[in-house]
Amino acid sequence: MANHLDLEEQEQIEQLKHFWNSWGTLITAILVVVFAALAGWNGWQYWQKRQAVQASALEYAVDEALLAKDAARADHAFAELKEKFAGTTQAAQTALQMAKASVEAGKLDDAKAQLSWVAEKGDEGYKALARLRLSAVLEEQKNYDEGLKVLEASMPESFAGLQADRRGDLYAALGKQAEAIAQYQSAYKAMDKELDYRHLVEFKLNALGAAPEAATLVKTTSSEK
Repeated sequence: MANHLDLEEQEQIEQLKHFWNSWGTLITAILVVVFAALAGWNGWQYWQKRQAVQASALEYAVDEALLAKDAARADHAFAELKEKFAGTTQAAQTALQMAKASVEAGKLDDAKAQLSWVAEKGDEGYKALARLRLSAVLEEQKNYDEGLKVLEASMPESFAGLQADRRGDLYAALGKQAEAIAQYQSAYKAMDKELDYRHLVEFKLNALGAAPEAATLVKTTSSEK
């Protein structure tokens, strides 16, 4: 009986050896790839978290410097943030804060540079927001045509109303009333009815002797033709 069991065990061992000789290399390679992928993923996660923590620390440093009205310290921290963590959300947010502070200090050229950086480096949402604010800075500098050029860039649908509104402001500043009205009407139609800003657009239209409903009327008439 013992010999019979020994023979069965020996056969199983031989089968296992044969299986391993046939497939062992492939199994080992697969395991190496799987463990390498897991190690790589964990490493990537760690690197991402580390990047976020360091970027947040610099963002905080800029915020503190701005509150203290220490422009030199804010510039230094922001420069480091841009250099080391340009692709992070923290960098885009901080650039917008720097631009706001620059506008409040009357440093429009600095604000223009900071917003232009976000318009180039940020994600689609931050790019759109930066371009809207940049167009306002350019309007303040009376660079109306340049402001309109900035607004030619494609933006997410959620920014359509604000984009049209800014175009309206620039056309109005250029004295192009018809174009301004058309843009304000587009802005009014694109904005949610519950949005308070929509009332400001309506006020702008009324100031130009136009009504928001005219856009709907024109569109309906055109489609009927």
